[in-house]
Amino acid sequence: MSESGGGDDGVASSAPKRRRRPEPTPLQRALGLLTRREHSRLELGRKLQQRGVEREQADAAIDKLTEAGWQDDARFAESLLRNRAASGYGPAYIRAELGTHGLGSETITATMSGFEGDWIDNARDVVRRRHPQALAGDRDARRKAADLLLRRGFGMEEVRAALDPEQGEV
Repeated sequence: MSESGGGDDGVASSAPKRRRRPEPTPLQRALGLLTRREHSRLELGRKLQQRGVEREQADAAIDKLTEAGWQDDARFAESLLRNRAASGYGPAYIRAELGTHGLGSETITATMSGFEGDWIDNARDVVRRRHPQALAGDRDARRKAADLLLRRGFGMEEVRAALDPEQGEV
């Protein structure tokens, strides 16, 4: 081999060394989470603490992002409502999930009352997808569909209306 062969002769390699990225600040971490999807204030604080950020630093970062409009509990609640309703969940389930995110009752009530969809149509769509024979009068399928809708947070009035064969096909 030649002398410049790069062996173990103590000469440094010409390959660039990888530089370590500096540790992101709490604000950068929070902003990174919010660019992926909406988060409630409580959820964002929990995630920052899981990543080793002290509570005070997390709160300060969230305060700055809230002031700048990046974090908004009302916007988070609307996003979660739209997502869950589109996935076939009913109002009771969604209301309970919103509560787990540390949202105040005023925010939850305002969000739920602002829903522009139709819960009965949502429930009927779930039945059509999961138990279509229930709309044809199959008693066992109707029971299973009703159980599913109740587990997903629909009320009895919505379940009855969704399973009404007169309303099934419009």
